[in-house]
Amino acid sequence: MTITALETEDTVTLVESVMATVRQRIAARSLTPGARLPSIRAFAKSMQVSKSTVVEAYERLAAEGAIRSRPGSGFYAAGSLAPLSLAEIGPRLDRAVDPLWISRQSLEAGDDSLKPGCGWLPAAWMPQAGLRRALRTVARAEDVALADYGTPLGLPPLRNLLARRMAEHGIEASPEQIMLTESGTQAIDLLCRFLIEPGDTVLVDDPCYFNFHALLRAHRAKVVSVPYTQSGPDIDLFAQALAEHRPRLYITNSAIHNPTGAILSPVTAHRLLKLADQSDLTIVEDDIFADFEHAPAPRLAAFDGLSRVVQIGSFSKTLSASVRCGFIAAPRDWIERLTDLKIATTFGGGRLAAELVLTLLKDGSYRKHMDLLRARLSRAMGETSTRLKAIGITPWIDQPAGLFLWCSLPDGVDAAEVARRALADNIVLAPGNAFSLSQTASRFLRFNVAQCADERIFKVVEAAMAR
Repeated sequence: MTITALETEDTVTLVESVMATVRQRIAARSLTPGARLPSIRAFAKSMQVSKSTVVEAYERLAAEGAIRSRPGSGFYAAGSLAPLSLAEIGPRLDRAVDPLWISRQSLEAGDDSLKPGCGWLPAAWMPQAGLRRALRTVARAEDVALADYGTPLGLPPLRNLLARRMAEHGIEASPEQIMLTESGTQAIDLLCRFLIEPGDTVLVDDPCYFNFHALLRAHRAKVVSVPYTQSGPDIDLFAQALAEHRPRLYITNSAIHNPTGAILSPVTAHRLLKLADQSDLTIVEDDIFADFEHAPAPRLAAFDGLSRVVQIGSFSKTLSASVRCGFIAAPRDWIERLTDLKIATTFGGGRLAAELVLTLLKDGSYRKHMDLLRARLSRAMGETSTRLKAIGITPWIDQPAGLFLWCSLPDGVDAAEVARRALADNIVLAPGNAFSLSQTASRFLRFNVAQCADERIFKVVEAAMAR
């Protein structure tokens, strides 16, 4: 962290800035009780302040009990383990570009709010009639389906169906290689618990789905990002990151990338897997947007045969965000240990949700729903793109599949400031730096075209950019 002129002008003294940095590290648990603080000389150099500034900061922290001094040895973190604060892990960001801020604003928004920055379909776009019909069917099921725990691996008929669906994308996975989870997010959480330790390095795309950042912070991983292009990650920089950081995992979307809408090319996929094999890298492929594709895209799991690639998915985006049901497809010899971990963290599975999803998938209505949904999204994509271009906002990819348009604002316009101003008018936007670990997307916004039907969105965004 470098103390800038701007920070000092904002009346934050150098001593207070050093103290805030130490408190942040304690809150983030990178400094646990008993851990030795950096030496005064080293910390002064890294903070670009004088040694006397660090001495005063350390003395004040010791006086308030946050750290303690050992004469002749240095300063050490004191007290009990601080409660985990995800907002304090990593650089202190303005809340307008904080991934957790965007999620909270979207989830807590009132009925009068518009949410072009959220990541899901409007409730009216979901198969309401099919959901109600499936609920009536499940309500007539046996008592155990309504009231008992599910098996650890999950409902066998649904896993059989998922295996057949994955085969349509060229992925050979037996039902015994598939484990149901409560959501796609839980699937990633389980895999992080299973595969990494605090301090391990994980690669992500830049930009990438912002909750990857939040989850990896919770697991105390060191996160390194690689720029994403319109055909996949920049392969040369990916190879460089592998050599420099020796990461344990790479987490990505390959079919429809979030937030850019880009699709992994076969050439990039081939080179990516060669690099992963040479570096003993495990890849977690989040395929949650698979059913929004117009044409099948390459899948890393298909090329790899579920050897070092793990695939996850869920039905939150296509059926119901209220019915929590996801899955993991993994190497066969991982499943036993993943099952133990699932039992330890959630005990039994959500059988009722699995029964409901199975009913919706097998009655034929789901395919019809998705056909109509893809057509509706295609129209919304064209309409939203036209409206955005009219106010000076440029899509990075023209007419991608799926929900999202990744768009650049005019020169000199900051997306975080636009988002702050739009929020005052009850419009929740998703500024680019929430998706960018390197903080190089300050001119970008992600728009969910399914949530952009209201003309007020474009008027408010245009006015915010003008101000």
